[in-house]
Amino acid sequence: MAKKGNRVQVILECTEQKASGVPGMSRYITTKNKKNTPDKLERMKYNPYLRKMTLHKEIK
Repeated sequence: MAKKGNRVQVILECTEQKASGVPGMSRYITTKNKKNTPDKLERMKYNPYLRKMTLHKEIK
């Protein structure tokens, strides 16, 4: 039987790419602990379409 915990999968999506109109979408999948971080995650991640580090925010 699997453990039931506070850790959930979240999707991080690039914020700069939406505004720039470049085709494609940079997304990363990661996990977070809902109990410790109830607000949405924001991380600087590499965007291969823009070829630079950009801000990625949690969606959904």
